[in-house]
Amino acid sequence: MTFQEYQRESRKTAIYPLAGTNLVYPVLGLVGEAGEIANKVKKIQRDDQGVLSEERRQALREELGDVLWYLSQVATELDVDLDEIATDNLAKLFSRKDRGVLHGSGDQR
Repeated sequence: MTFQEYQRESRKTAIYPLAGTNLVYPVLGLVGEAGEIANKVKKIQRDDQGVLSEERRQALREELGDVLWYLSQVATELDVDLDEIATDNLAKLFSRKDRGVLHGSGDQR
């Protein structure tokens, strides 16, 4: 499955207030799901001494799916294609790598 296919199919399940004109809802959902991932990783550190069990791995995998869904809806609300985002992001990262500026900060490296 491509990102484009996922984006198109996941949109069929986008039932939220003003879908198609509402950027706030999926952005807040994306942040919330990312927070759930962070909380699960925190518990691996706190409760499991940093050892990733298969149960925790599966729980994180499911949360990543939720992140992907919300990311897809944000992209759709912005009328941008996830395949293009992925391609452009890799081009940016490899350019930084080639120029030796992967480390550091700032968007315009």
